[in-house]
Amino acid sequence: MMKRLALALALAVPAASFCCSTARAACGPFASAPASLAPLVRRVAPSVVGIAVTEAPGPDLPRPPVRSGQALQPPIGQAAGSGFIVSPDGMIVTNDHVIAGASQIIVTLDNGRRYRARLVGADDLTDIAVIKITSSSPLVPVRWGNSAKVQVGDWALAAGNPFALGNSFTLGIVSAEGRNIDDGPFTHFLQLDAPINPGNSGGPSFNMRGRVIGINSAIVSPSGGSVGVGFAIPSNDAKPIVAQLIAHGAVPRGWLGVGVADPPPGPDGSVKGAAITGLEPGGPADKAGLTPGELVLAVNGKAVSGADGLTRAIAGLQPGAKVMLGVQENHHIFHVPVTVGRRPAQLGE
Repeated sequence: MMKRLALALALAVPAASFCCSTARAACGPFASAPASLAPLVRRVAPSVVGIAVTEAPGPDLPRPPVRSGQALQPPIGQAAGSGFIVSPDGMIVTNDHVIAGASQIIVTLDNGRRYRARLVGADDLTDIAVIKITSSSPLVPVRWGNSAKVQVGDWALAAGNPFALGNSFTLGIVSAEGRNIDDGPFTHFLQLDAPINPGNSGGPSFNMRGRVIGINSAIVSPSGGSVGVGFAIPSNDAKPIVAQLIAHGAVPRGWLGVGVADPPPGPDGSVKGAAITGLEPGGPADKAGLTPGELVLAVNGKAVSGADGLTRAIAGLQPGAKVMLGVQENHHIFHVPVTVGRRPAQLGE
């Protein structure tokens, strides 16, 4: 079971609890490893923040006891997460699921100073958000690393605010790359074995040069306990999203207005195309004459593999773009021009 890592506190009960895996030795047998990570930690710690979120009341939150004569107060949920500073003027990157639904966001710096933050922008498809604080003195931003150069076996220093305890650092390696964890249509994750826990969501993972190579976002936990398998959004995927959120507050994404599903795999086990299961009335696909049961095989001549493949291809386009879909119906293939719309969740932004 995949678990995102925001930590529920107070009246909001976490879906599962997680344990830190056994700490590993400090790399002594390897000549390329530093004798101590303390200098690296001192350098990057001022850029790592803890995030406390007050969530808007929800129907599933229990109500606190009320004495006779008192007004009934709405329940308040609290959650904790992590983030990192990306500009001296207070721009901070975290996960969308950390701040989604927040009525108040409080950021705590490594030096203990606390600030109220405002939301700059969020992108639910990549689970990335940017918030901002205002400080009287310049803040220390991280430096982005190049995740394309990350290799399996490279050291990774994971940072964050586990269990709302404050800044913590754990060491591990990149244990795999390009992982598809079925957590939305975007981002093939870096897999890390550095211990990460609830509350680490949105925190950075650094390489040994102190550059951010990923945003810690999820762990796999079949039993509710840590098994040493965590996932980070690669920096090369995150950086352009962060830039768009800072500049525009949103990432405009294309939309077809279709429900889609994976078709049955072929004899070789591969999935070709995406099956249309429903249409949004008046949406781009409906206007173009597509119907449920048809199979979208290609977008602008590029083959589509599964429902997520179609979502990625369309969402990566600008609203208003004109595309040619390769569509199969009753074993006949034809081409349909469609003008891509804008995702309804972002209309009006």
